[in-house]
Amino acid sequence: MSRTRPAAEAAPLILLNGIIKAYGGGQSAFHALRGVDLRIDEGSFVAIMGASGSGKSTLMNILGCLDVPTAGEYVFRGVHVENLQRDQRALLRRHYFGFVFQGFNLLARTSALENVELPLLYRGEPAAARHASARAALEAVGLGGWEGHTASELSGGQQQRVAIARAIVTKPALLLADEPTGNLDSERSREIMELLTELNRDHGITVVIVTHDLDVAVFAKQTVHMADGCIDGSARVAEVG
Repeated sequence: MSRTRPAAEAAPLILLNGIIKAYGGGQSAFHALRGVDLRIDEGSFVAIMGASGSGKSTLMNILGCLDVPTAGEYVFRGVHVENLQRDQRALLRRHYFGFVFQGFNLLARTSALENVELPLLYRGEPAAARHASARAALEAVGLGGWEGHTASELSGGQQQRVAIARAIVTKPALLLADEPTGNLDSERSREIMELLTELNRDHGITVVIVTHDLDVAVFAKQTVHMADGCIDGSARVAEVG
């Protein structure tokens, strides 16, 4: 009689082990992160919460390869990111990450289509392919037909939708959103969070958001609470020279 072996656990998209971020050295060093361990699986929707100064933005910057840890391991799809050179981290961001910020960071006098095309322009993709991908991304965020409108002609909620379209036009594995509803009213905030939920559910994009707003965090499948540079207030002793 044969036995069925249990399926092997899938490897995580991201694995952090003992991540420390220190500024300065010796006794005067400031530790923004104090030994953070975190696993993020493919297809997750994670909210990182915490008070100002808790380390959540520092953690987001390290996840997005915008900063590097002082110590610890950051593994992305089996690659040790902490060992990569600056240009290698830039390539990782370009091909696997999408970013959404509290400030929409759009070019005010440039059309929605052109704003969304920018990441593809940096990749050197031909114009026809850029136009098609940007139109599809705008359609995905509910802005089909708004391609020719400049950012200054759009509402705050529409501008954030354009920013999200720009973040997903490269079909990223990971979408990182830092206070994505911070400049929006409650109704527009809900619309943006429902959109991020749809992208996570229907397109399989892993989403990580930083927020201080409980009404935003409830949309996530997993919530990470940070305090004093630690997750849930628990930490290992940080020893950095």
